[in-house]
Formats: sequence, C-alpha cells, structure tokens
Amino acid sequence: MAGERVIHFVCNQGMTRCVLGTNPDDPSQKPPCVACVKQSHRLYGQADVHWFALEENKDLDFAIANLDLSQLTSFVFSELPLGELVLPSLRWALRRHYLSDDESTRFFYRQYILSAFNVARKFESFLASVKPKTVVLFNGIMYPEAIARYLALRQGIRVITHEVGLAPFSAFFTEGQATAYPMHIPSDFALNNEQNRRLDDYLSRRFQGQFTMAGIRFWPKMQELDDAFVSKLAAFRHVVPVFTNVIFDTSQVHANSLFPHMFVWLGEVLRLIRSYPETLFVIRAHPDELRPGTRKQSRESVAQWMRDHDVDNLPNVVFVDANEYVSSYALIQRAHFVMVYNSSIGLEASIMGKPVLCAGAARYTQYETVFYPASAQEYLRQAEAFLKADHVEQPIKLLNEARRVLYFQLFRTALSLERFLSPHSRMGYVHLKSFPVDALMRENSPAIRAVYDGVVNAQPFLV
Repeated sequence: MAGERVIHFVCNQGMTRCVLGTNPDDPSQKPPCVACVKQSHRLYGQADVHWFALEENKDLDFAIANLDLSQLTSFVFSELPLGELVLPSLRWALRRHYLSDDESTRFFYRQYILSAFNVARKFESFLASVKPKTVVLFNGIMYPEAIARYLALRQGIRVITHEVGLAPFSAFFTEGQATAYPMHIPSDFALNNEQNRRLDDYLSRRFQGQFTMAGIRFWPKMQELDDAFVSKLAAFRHVVPVFTNVIFDTSQVHANSLFPHMFVWLGEVLRLIRSYPETLFVIRAHPDELRPGTRKQSRESVAQWMRDHDVDNLPNVVFVDANEYVSSYALIQRAHFVMVYNSSIGLEASIMGKPVLCAGAARYTQYETVFYPASAQEYLRQAEAFLKADHVEQPIKLLNEARRVLYFQLFRTALSLERFLSPHSRMGYVHLKSFPVDALMRENSPAIRAVYDGVVNAQPFLV
C-alpha cells in the first residue's frame, strides 16, 4: 500500500493495567501480560512499531478512586465515555455479564479505565503525527481498539474492523463493527445450481459436526438422540429446542435488542416452560461455555442458571450441557419450532425448514431469515401463539432468504486465507504455512486483493 497512510492498530490485553505495546526491550517496563507482549514483539518487530508506555494520570486516579460500580459504568473523563468503552472487555476478562459491586471488580474496572485513558492520550497524539487516511482494527470491541475507533471516528478518519469469518481460516472486514457482521446483499442476488450445491455440501459437513470456527473444533464427536431421549420426546405434544449463547461473548454487545441480556430472556422462557407443561423444552448450552483446554470457561453459565432456578427439576425440561455432544440438528428435525437468542444455528434451523423465533440481534437478523419480533412483548406473544398452535409453518421466503444469506456470508464476505494458514495444536491458534512471498501479492490471492481494494480503494470487502 505504498503512498497510503493506513495504520494497523494492535493491542496486548492483560488482566490489569493492560498497556498497549509495553516495550519488552525496556527493563523498566513490567508488562502485565508478558506472553502477549512477547508475541506482538516477535510478530511486529520488523515493522514500524510505536510502543505506548504507561503514564500515570493522578487526576483520573483521584476521580475514580471511590466510585461504585454504577458510577464506573457511566464514567466520563475528558469527554471520553471510558466506563462504557471498557465494559465489554471487563466482562470478557471476567467471563461474566453480571458484575459484582465489590472491591475486586472495582479494582479491575479502575485499572481498565486508567489504561484506556493512557491509550487514548497516546493514540490521539499518534493520529495527529501520522495523519492516517484509514485505521484498521481487530474486533473494535475490546477497549484499546474501542478507544482507537472512537477517537478516529471523532476526527472523521475512516475505520475498518475485522474478525474471523464464518468459514474456516477466513476473515471478515467491514467499515461497521465486525462483531455485528453488517453486510449488503444485492437485491437481485440469487443462488444458481452450482452455488446451491456448494452450500449443500457445506451444510452436509456442518450437520455432522465437521467444522471449525476461529481455529476451534467444538464437536470432537456428534451423538444422535438415544432411545431414552426419543421415548421422552414422544410423551409430549411438542418439543422446542432452546439455544443459548456465551453471555460475555463480544457478539452480545449487539445482541441485546429485545431483552437487556440473555438471562432476562431465559427468565421469560422459564415462565413459558411453566405455562406449557405439555411441551418439552430442550435447553442447550453453547459449547463455548466450557471450551476444553482453555481458560475461557464461563463463570456465569447456563448450567448455573438452571441450578439457581431449579429448572432441572421441571418435568418438561431437558438440559444439554456445553460438554455434551448431542446433535443439535437431530433436535431441530423433531422441533415444533426453535428458540434462539442470537446463535448461528438459528440460520441453519431456518434452512432446515423449521420456524425460528429469535430473541436477539444476530448476524442474520438484518435480513428476513427468521421470526424476529420488534419488541420483547411482541416476542412473547409470538412464542405463545406458536406454543398453542398444532403446527407452525415455516414460510418458504424465510428458508430461501436464509440460504441466500448463509451463502453470502460463507463465500462472499468470508475472505479465505486457507492458502496461508493451517491448524495449530493449541486451540484457537493457527500456523503460517510455508509459501512464496509472491503469494501475498494481490494479483495472486482473491482474499488479499479484496482486503487491498477495501482498505485502499474503499471497495466492498468481497470475493
């Protein structure tokens, strides 16, 4: 991108005082997350790197010293909504949505705010000296990137965020917020025979659990419904699978459109469970709640919610925990209709011909792919209408639109980097393959060309 002023903003995220780019060559610096800093130094050591060292701000330190959790959440300093900008990062680091108003949580919150303001001052100065045409950020939700995005947009600078794409070894780029997955599908885009076949091949593998996301394979095996489970289903008028999400995931920042958060929705689902004893509800925890071999286990899980509300003891409830590999698709095949918060499986269930009632904004609700009411009240009315009905018909227009949307997500917006990456033994990581450097030229890679044209020429990030 010779001659262009484009910067790629990268942060190191530790648990406390996470400082963007603490210099590992400076012995006076004691980074909070040594592994992250060393990794960044190794990856970007030959690049034009600007390290942001920590500088204390006594006025800010004093201003937040005695604030309670609510005050920290809404805290604004120097016209920056620091409390709001760091909140998703704090929830992600603590692996929970609900935050306790105790000294440990307030300590973490204060450290994040202090670090965020340090990043803001350094990044604002950096913008003034570099004067970039475009800023490219990963994710845009974690607080260093959120601060950078906020400041760049405030100055009228174009901002691009990126995340892992829906397809394996792929990336998604957008001028919006990548975790919301905004995309524009032309109204005249329709699948031809070859595209339908390609989508069906993908779904066939997916339905057998043969897929990865961000280098992670969630399903080491997939179990069909056993005889005891099938017998239990037969004793009820209907079966309704209920698919949950990970409460601290970055997608939840956008998901809470009808309900304040997922557990409020589950509370309403519980009311429906008690009101319709003739319907069997199968509540499925997201597999990422107990991601094996990592420290990403949720500290506020659906399993805990089940125990706290004594849901396990209700006769018309079956709970499938995150480490159980019962086939979700087998459940969907038997479903009266499907309830989801904002899980990707809602789109697949719609393609399978099942009506889907969605409670949160998902990467597919921007198009008419599922039943997505305009309010919580309308959602509950729709749920009751479905539960009372003998049969709920899946409109063919929703099925066709779901196929169109999924194809576009998989094969147009997900920029495949499979030529350059291979699986890593450590979950969530990848290896760089051996390839000639010319392979990275835009004329030799559709994905690289899409990134170049999108960043430099403001073209859509599509292949």
